[in-house]
Amino acid sequence: MNKPPLTILLAAPRGFCAGVVRAVDIVERALALYGAPVYVRHEIVHNRFVVDDLKAKGAIFVDELDEIPDASRPVVFSAHGVPKSVPAAATARHMFQIDATCPLVTKVHMEAQRHHAQGLDIILIGHRNHPEVIGTMGQLPDGAVTLIETAEEAETLAVRDPRKLSYVTQTTLSVDDTRDVIAVLQRRFPDIIGPFKEDICYATTNRQEAVKEIARRCELLLVVGAPNSSNSKRLVEVGLRAGCPRGLLVQRASDLDWSMLQGLSVVGLTAGASAPEVLVNEIADAFRAHYDVNIEKVTLRDENVSFKLPRELREAQAPA
Repeated sequence: MNKPPLTILLAAPRGFCAGVVRAVDIVERALALYGAPVYVRHEIVHNRFVVDDLKAKGAIFVDELDEIPDASRPVVFSAHGVPKSVPAAATARHMFQIDATCPLVTKVHMEAQRHHAQGLDIILIGHRNHPEVIGTMGQLPDGAVTLIETAEEAETLAVRDPRKLSYVTQTTLSVDDTRDVIAVLQRRFPDIIGPFKEDICYATTNRQEAVKEIARRCELLLVVGAPNSSNSKRLVEVGLRAGCPRGLLVQRASDLDWSMLQGLSVVGLTAGASAPEVLVNEIADAFRAHYDVNIEKVTLRDENVSFKLPRELREAQAPA
């Protein structure tokens, strides 16, 4: 039986960013050096496949430090960053802690701390209850950071002194939405100080631009990623706004409802920054069972960013 033809527009860049690669490598390196178990506070990155793979290798994921029975075992802090209270608590318990915070998130932490030291009130543009936002707000005393999510909130924001304001942003936001929020802040508070270089990370920006490149050409955009992944959800939104009529966030090929995927001719495919390429390939293979698939790679730019592992892991030697 002949299968109908289907073109899959495979967007690039997609998938793992340098911060995610570093975080996963940190857990795997710690396991190689110190054996299992290695504890990880919260999901190292927002992807169930990645988390389950690390569990199978000996990582144990916990919500809080007091769930760790042996303080001598390594504990890794996730790529999203943590409030200062977390490493302080680990130090108080003499824990062997390893920080996997993405360096680009650490950059935002340092900006916020610098602005606070200069006597500025800080506005954080981000999503409430996201781990990265919790970590960034937790770098400073309560009340030092005001969180806003939308341009509408920026319009009604009340501040103590409009001459002593700064802003930072979550690294995984919609570039366009964030630009709108910043424009409102700059109009209302002309003296507001922003980061030296924008906080939305290169990977988030590149993946959104790649989706815009293919959006108008496809009938359906599939984004491989977790439902709690901010950057993955933003890719679906960006694709819809750029002209794609349908967008779906899926974790695995088993999530696909084939009754809703009939009669397609062009599908866009990408992945959030915490989704491994094996899941992209799995989705493409699933379509091959239903369609005669032609893969068209659409590459907006190449990425060559990498981050070093923490010094304690680079310099450590495995026990004899």
